[in-house]
Amino acid sequence: MTQLALVIDLNVCVGCHACVTNCKQWNTSGSAGPLTDLNPYEAYPNGTFFNRVQTFEVGCYPQTETVHFPKSCLHCEDPPCVPVCPTGASYKRKEDGIVLVDYDKCIGCKYCTWACPYGMREFDEERKVMTKCTLCVDRIYDETKPEAERKPSCVLACPPGARLFGDVHDPESAVSVAIRERGGYTLMPEQGTNPANHYLPRRKTTLAVHKDELYRSGNPHKIDGAPFDQNLPPADEELN
Repeated sequence: MTQLALVIDLNVCVGCHACVTNCKQWNTSGSAGPLTDLNPYEAYPNGTFFNRVQTFEVGCYPQTETVHFPKSCLHCEDPPCVPVCPTGASYKRKEDGIVLVDYDKCIGCKYCTWACPYGMREFDEERKVMTKCTLCVDRIYDETKPEAERKPSCVLACPPGARLFGDVHDPESAVSVAIRERGGYTLMPEQGTNPANHYLPRRKTTLAVHKDELYRSGNPHKIDGAPFDQNLPPADEELN
């Protein structure tokens, strides 16, 4: 059975939010829209987004790294949002595994939001319905577009190519090969939802810094003339 999904390379994502903005633009004007934005420039804005990028730091100063972590509906193979829906508005397609919402049936009860352990459901305050990533289902099957453009808008928008799209059940697909060769993983496997979307782990990177560079004049790592680290190696060694 086909299971379409996204594979996101965390080693390549630069947190530019191109995927976020392009997703918003396409879906607002597409079959999923309009995606509302209420009070966007006020103290308490409220907006509907299918894709968000969380940015945080890992490690201990000064050896820290910035991680950009895109998140959207994971199109679980056993989606908990589907069985809790009292009207059947949330459903999973058999032909491609995409999880969708039928707006005509949705009553905005938010049961699916409470059931989703990843927080990937978005409530549209204006239409009073639940919305979510559709993997651009209206785009990937549009035969009027060149085959190269039949991909989710976020995939096409990513400048460094951090997002892959394909059938994770096909062992020869590009996404399956990437998962297999790069140690791809899913979020919170203990939940038993079997997310279709996968992430490729970051590869550890190091920066060689010489001692004389840390002690040069005007070094921003110095505060009031004191070095940030008193336990520096000899000058002929490198910091990794």
